[in-house]
Amino acid sequence: MNSGLITNIDTAIDLDYYAKFIAGKTALVAQGGGQRSIFTSGVLDAFLLSNFDPFDEFFGTSAGALNLCAYLCRDKGLGRSFVLDLTTAPEFFNLFSYIRHRKNLGLEWALEQIMAYPYKLDLDLGRQTLGARQLFAAVTDSKDLQDHYFPLLGEDWYKVMIATCAIPRLYNDEILIGNGTYVDGGVSAAIPVQEAWRRQARSIVVIRTEPTFESNVDLPIQDHNKPILAKSNRASVEELEWFRGSLNNVQGHWQQKVDQWKTDWSSFFQQQILSSKEQKRDRVHLDLLNGGRWLFGADDIYRLSHLIGDKFDSGLADMLMVHYQTYSLTQNFLNSPPDDAFVVQIAPSQPLKSSSLMSDKEDLLHDYELGLEAGYRFVETYTSTENARSSHMSQLATSVVDK
Repeated sequence: MNSGLITNIDTAIDLDYYAKFIAGKTALVAQGGGQRSIFTSGVLDAFLLSNFDPFDEFFGTSAGALNLCAYLCRDKGLGRSFVLDLTTAPEFFNLFSYIRHRKNLGLEWALEQIMAYPYKLDLDLGRQTLGARQLFAAVTDSKDLQDHYFPLLGEDWYKVMIATCAIPRLYNDEILIGNGTYVDGGVSAAIPVQEAWRRQARSIVVIRTEPTFESNVDLPIQDHNKPILAKSNRASVEELEWFRGSLNNVQGHWQQKVDQWKTDWSSFFQQQILSSKEQKRDRVHLDLLNGGRWLFGADDIYRLSHLIGDKFDSGLADMLMVHYQTYSLTQNFLNSPPDDAFVVQIAPSQPLKSSSLMSDKEDLLHDYELGLEAGYRFVETYTSTENARSSHMSQLATSVVDK
């Protein structure tokens, strides 16, 4: 089986099979998740404390991208401080100010703080550490809602970071980069693992901010005549070719369906609202419909829109629908990776105590510790796999010489 799972309490991976892939191009992918990304901070701090960096490329969305910056800048604890100190401050987000005065997320304020004393993110060191490797942040084109990937430690660092975090309804501005305008990468690429694969990474490590067993959102539109990667068997050649095409053309597929879907989108979201409310009865923290990526589920966005006098318009509906579609494809990819790749997910064993926003600091610290534990567990697993592979290669070399 060409996938594995590492949590804070358990390891489930075929080490012998994994060993066949780790010598190839290796990518690290970081999901977003708002304040829940403090779990990612813990994982990456465990990597830093272990002097562990076997990666060739990096891909992040929203807070996941910021965590990767801190990792490459070799600044242990910076991602933790960003979430714990800055995103909990009223300057970053205040619900009363948002409702009464339309005050958006203080992304600019938070980034200015992280660049100044006492945090002082050292971008020059990050660029030096990155070297010839590449770090990409996922953003969404505001016009066609397709995913794009910009280098994150270049001259446009500030703009790209704002863009990948610019969540619709919580941050109203679209970010101009080059000739295009962009919003939150989580709309179209909540977990940019497919892009890592497209760029030829064949050993892919994905840091999640949600348990892998959380159910997907059912989509109101789906072409049931087209196959999805088989859950029990590896994809056939035909399925793999279709999947490759789907990754590149999902937005076109959406445009063909959009008129049909707009006739009944209201009933769909009402159904999702009821589903979300049922889920929330069993949780004490803010739950999400969409796999833990956007700061609010459909019912929260709907209620917030009414509170501030906005309409839940078709533009936002388009974004949500694209998100549901692309997230579903991503889940299929993670559950059944292509035959030529191995995907390891690092995830919490249970839903995190923190929410995407307005979390208690005690919950954030708890989730950070879970990330540390999962990170150390992965380092141990990877190191033992690499050592076993090296030993096997040495034995083969000795055998050839003896002959």
